[in-house]
Amino acid sequence: QVRLVESGGGLVQAGGSLTVSCTASGGSISTSAMAWFRQALGKEREFVAAITWNGGVTQYSESVKGRFTISRDNAKNTVALQMNSLKPEDTAVYYCAQRRVTTYYARDYVRAEKYDFWGQGTQVTVSS
Repeated sequence: QVRLVESGGGLVQAGGSLTVSCTASGGSISTSAMAWFRQALGKEREFVAAITWNGGVTQYSESVKGRFTISRDNAKNTVALQMNSLKPEDTAVYYCAQRRVTTYYARDYVRAEKYDFWGQGTQVTVSS
């Protein structure tokens, strides 16, 4: 079974940048879609960004579009989320998720229940 481990979270000032990473072990993610979700305290988990198995298509929530960039390196079994122009409302635990599909349906990629494996999360805190 694949194990996903997030890293790179921390405290950053508003307007700053941060990159969180997800490293997979126990299996390859090269034929899987990957995504980032986040959950703020007291709120439901929400979709942030997703990328198809070969990086050919990326998808973002409206709240992060233009500020965040998702990328992957299948040779290293990693996925990253570069976050720029951070806002206090970006404060949340960020989770990496894997979906074992190579097809792309935009409406499915934003649904947490469509993903097969999850990491434990990494905290990102943006101070104002």
